[in-house]
Amino acid sequence: MDTAKIVLAAVAVVAGLYGFYHFDQGPAVLRVVCVLAGVVVAVGAMWTTAQGTRFRAFAQLSIEETRKVVWPSRKETLQTTGIVFAFCVVSALFLWVVDASLLYLVQLLMGRTE
Repeated sequence: MDTAKIVLAAVAVVAGLYGFYHFDQGPAVLRVVCVLAGVVVAVGAMWTTAQGTRFRAFAQLSIEETRKVVWPSRKETLQTTGIVFAFCVVSALFLWVVDASLLYLVQLLMGRTE
C-alpha cells in the first residue's frame, strides 16, 4: 500500500509541474496553484506512509533536542563576533606584511628595486 502512495505522490508532483508548464500563457497565480496543489497532494500521500511516520517521529525528536540547546546570550554573541572580526583583521594585516616582504625580497633578488 505504501508503494501506491509513493507513486501517487510522484504523479502528483509531476502533474503539478506539468500544469505549471502547460499553462505558460496563463496567469502566474494559476501556474503557482498547480505546483502547490501537486506538492500538497504529494505531502498528504507521503504523510500516511511508513516513511512519513518515521519522518514525523524524527521531526518531533529534533524539535525536542532543539529546545535543550543552550543558546548564547546577545552579549556572548557580540563578544564572539568581535573576536572573530579582530582575528580576521590581524590575519589580513599579517598576510599583507608577509606578501609585501616577499614581493620586496623577490624584486631585490631580481635587481628590480626602484
